[in-house]
Order: sequence, then C-alpha cells, then structure tokens
Amino acid sequence: MAQPLDADRLAEHLQRPGNRLAPLYTVSGDEPLLVTEAVDVLRASARNAGYTDRLSMVMDARSDWSSVTAATQSVSLFGDRRILEIKIPTGKPGKAGADTLTRLAEQAEKQADPDTLILIALPRLDKATRDSRWAQALSRGGMMVDIANIERGRLPAWIGMRLARQNQRADNATLQWMADKVEGNLLAAHQEIQKLGLLYPEGQLASEDVERAVLNVARYDVFGLRDAMLAGDTGRTIRMIDGLRAEGEALPLVLWAVGEEIRLLARVAEARALGQDVNGLMRRLRIFGAHERLALQALGRVQPGVWPAAVQHAHEVDRLIKGLSVPGRLSDPWEEMTRLALRVAAAGGRP
Repeated sequence: MAQPLDADRLAEHLQRPGNRLAPLYTVSGDEPLLVTEAVDVLRASARNAGYTDRLSMVMDARSDWSSVTAATQSVSLFGDRRILEIKIPTGKPGKAGADTLTRLAEQAEKQADPDTLILIALPRLDKATRDSRWAQALSRGGMMVDIANIERGRLPAWIGMRLARQNQRADNATLQWMADKVEGNLLAAHQEIQKLGLLYPEGQLASEDVERAVLNVARYDVFGLRDAMLAGDTGRTIRMIDGLRAEGEALPLVLWAVGEEIRLLARVAEARALGQDVNGLMRRLRIFGAHERLALQALGRVQPGVWPAAVQHAHEVDRLIKGLSVPGRLSDPWEEMTRLALRVAAAGGRP
C-alpha cells in the first residue's frame, strides 16, 4: 500500500535501526520540489549502503524499454553496486514499459539485497493507473512513496518548518503573508526561505525584514545581473558583478540569484531535449513575462551541454565561498563567480 510520506518522514524511516533498503522504490507526486527531495534522500541512503554507481534514464511510452532491462543485467567494471533511476514524467509507460516495470517489480520481490537498487519517479497517479497491473506490481515489489501535496491551509506551517531548519522563526502573521506572496508555489516559497537564510541571522525574524527581503527592489540588483547574463550582455554582466562586489553585496546572495537561474534553465533545457511541455514547465517554475523572454533567448543561444556543466560550476563556487579549495578553479570566489556568469552570457563556450 502507498505510504503518504514527505522527504522528512522518508528520511526517518530510512534511519530507523534495523531498517534495510527495499530493492525498489516508487516515488509519485505532483510537487517537483518534494519529489526531488524524496529522491535525494533515497539516493543518499543508497550511497551510504554501498550503491556508489548511478544510472539515470528518462522514459515514456515511445522509449526503448529494452535499454532498462539491459541496464539491470549489466555488471559494473569495478564491481560497484548501482542505483538505476527511471523517471517517467508523463506517468504513462506504454505497453512495453508496463511489461518491463512489472518484470522488474517481480524480480525485486524475490531479491532482498540486489546489486541494482531501482528508483522510479512518477507524477501523482490517478485511481485507474494505481489499479493497473504494473502499478500494483511496483507496490508489491518494493516501497511506494506517495508524496502528498501541501495544501494552501498547510503552507504557513510548512514555511515555518522550513525556516526552523535554518534556525529561524517568524510569527504566524508573517508566515501567512509569505504564503500569500508565493501563491501556493512551493518552489517559490523554498527560494524565499533560502534567501532569508542568506540575508538574516538565526533566531526570530522581524516581519519588516521578511517583507523587505521579498519586496524591496533595492536588493534586486542581483536580478539585474541575472537578466544581463540571460540577454548575453557580457559587458553589463561584468560591470554588475564588479558593482555588487564594490557595494559589499553578500556573495552567497549573488550566487543564489545566478545559480538558481542556471539550475532552473538546466531543467528546462533537459525537458526541451526530451520533447516535453516546456511552456508548462516554465509556468510551474514561475518564469513569466520579461523573465520568460530572456530565458527563452538564453536557451536558444546556449548549447544544451553547457547547462549541466554550469550547474556543477555553481556548486564549486559555493565551495569556494565556504573557504574550500576546488582544483582547477580560481581561489577568489568573486572572480570565479564572474566566470560562471560569463559561461552563460558569453554562450558558445565549451561545456
């Protein structure tokens, strides 16, 4: 039976003494942030259990599902145990996919400790799909994690819980105000919570500070940098980074604006390459109006292979900000921040 778990409860389940990883996990839900977090928790637990190799596949009804079967039968050259991630964005595997998923589930049911751990990510399944042969087989063969949506009434409490993770608190009126501003969008709420963690110390947050962080356009110079980067204006990109540095802007906030944009567009670029609904995805990611026009301009200019490399580059800049050295990167995180932004602004560069 499906268990309505979020990433936090799933982590608690995995950390209980005596609990072993199931051979197969199916994560379904309509909130991209929560599904991603649940998958991240499973991935980390699998790595800790010795599953060091990872293969990710995006499939649908038109895909060649024999490649999935081959992936489960192949053996790593180094003898590593493997995580096989199968993402089915449409939730419709087709007949070949349904047969393949059923066979995998039946194999998993017989193997308590396999060399390949299977992780399947799906959107929320309707009743007819949940009752299908393949979905029932997945439920029997492993653990099905149904990620419940965060309804509007629960959103203030959810924001409060996320603030508590970074040791910050806000009164109920402020939490309600934030919930109104993000219009029920968890990804937007997540971004605002991260911003508050960058701008303000631990402890109680003043309502005026929260409103200033969300609304004050004076802090939004970093988004001017983002727009210059998307427009391919290299000169303005460099000038804005130099200006932000001279004004004493917090580098983590600059990286947040640039790095988050790169991560979002990497997702859109991947969806476009797979022939998925890019417009729908951009709406869910809250990319609208002028921002949408600039994003599409950047996606048309930047080679698809640049985006994943830029995401990795952003992680490396974060390490530099924390005082860690990164081989092949400059020691000055501001200089490396400039190189990251120019990776998109200048376009045409090698990934």
